[in-house]
Amino acid sequence: MNNTSSEPTRGSSAVRPVRLLIAMYHSVDGRTGPADDPYGVTVAPDRLDRQLRALRDRGLRGVSVRELLAAARTGRARGLIGLTFDDGYADFLDTAVPLLRRHDCTATVFVLPGLPGGTNDWDPLGPRKPLLTEAGVRACAAAGMEVGSHGLRHRSLPAADDAVLRAETEESRALLREMTGAAPEGFCYPYGHLDARSVAAVRAAGYAYGCAIDPGALGGVHALPRVHVGQRDTGPRLAAKYLLHPLRRRPVVPAAAPVVRVP
Repeated sequence: MNNTSSEPTRGSSAVRPVRLLIAMYHSVDGRTGPADDPYGVTVAPDRLDRQLRALRDRGLRGVSVRELLAAARTGRARGLIGLTFDDGYADFLDTAVPLLRRHDCTATVFVLPGLPGGTNDWDPLGPRKPLLTEAGVRACAAAGMEVGSHGLRHRSLPAADDAVLRAETEESRALLREMTGAAPEGFCYPYGHLDARSVAAVRAAGYAYGCAIDPGALGGVHALPRVHVGQRDTGPRLAAKYLLHPLRRRPVVPAAAPVVRVP
């Protein structure tokens, strides 16, 4: 697995487009087997441990998206892979964080501040999984992980009216600032759904970046593509995903974080 980022030259005045590799995880839970996971959102702890070890063995390190973008702006992203965990499951704190720290990694966890201590009711076929409480969100930040917004209540943004769109982007950011003491820099589009209007809303709300899945023509720093990593991804399969993903996506300009006051 080689990082194929096209780095800007160190010391150059212009920030050049780069190809970033960002992995997308969800839940880390050894109690949920493949037959009980129809959406493929669960990775067992031992599998995550092996995946992180595989990165380290190849001279790579997983970092938060905030750290990845900061490194890319100064030409130091080679050897770094962004790690993201969607939905803000409680097992991120209990299970994923200890594994990440064992392998000297950081990550971004995208949480739902409108559902503290709730469950993933948006997944009708999967098992109910508890979400982080407010105390859990603060504990993730205290452990050195980046906390980003996944919207307020996991709603699809393209179908949302203006009021819901503002709540999912602006209100969720303000609530996370109250929880952690710092406004989040990152936003993650629920379900990976996005359109030009929702990308514009994320940018206007003051987020420095947004994470998507496959944003197509909308790709950019506010719609970053990611590669899904699941329980079956080990060995050659995982290596192929990491190799091909940045080659199939357009490079982005890792723009500096905007300075926006959140009321």
